[in-house]
Amino acid sequence: METGILLLGLYVLLPAVLLGGQFLLGSYVERAHLRSLEERESARRSFLLTAMKAPPRQTVSTERPPMLVSGEVVVSSDYFKSWVFGFTNFFGGESKTFTRLFDRARREATQRMIEQAQMMGYDAICNVRYESADIAGNAATNGGRKNAMKIAACTVSGTAYVRA
Repeated sequence: METGILLLGLYVLLPAVLLGGQFLLGSYVERAHLRSLEERESARRSFLLTAMKAPPRQTVSTERPPMLVSGEVVVSSDYFKSWVFGFTNFFGGESKTFTRLFDRARREATQRMIEQAQMMGYDAICNVRYESADIAGNAATNGGRKNAMKIAACTVSGTAYVRA
């Protein structure tokens, strides 16, 4: 009887406690990152970002030539989200945890690009382009395990210019 309780604790309760701890810790880190992103985005609301290939001619200042700027970021998931992804992948459907992960990566890379442009004295960016990759995702395995930790990499680039 004592062995049965010990095995129950070892095989059921311990993984449940570990997954619950990962959920709480991962949620805290994700919420802190989202708060940081919201603060940085609200501080830069006046910065102009467009996907147009070139800025309108009448709006470009001649004091500083346009320049290429970029931002890169790699955001990792926690073990709980990786476990949920494996569970969702088994039954099918959209994995909302990784949709949020890629959204965070895109937003962080954009903020880094804007910060780089502002440090050089620019106040607008056109021709904004995103590239992203799922590192250790569905295609890759980690030593034969398919439940590897998922990592989102995002690179954004654009042409910074000063508005007239």
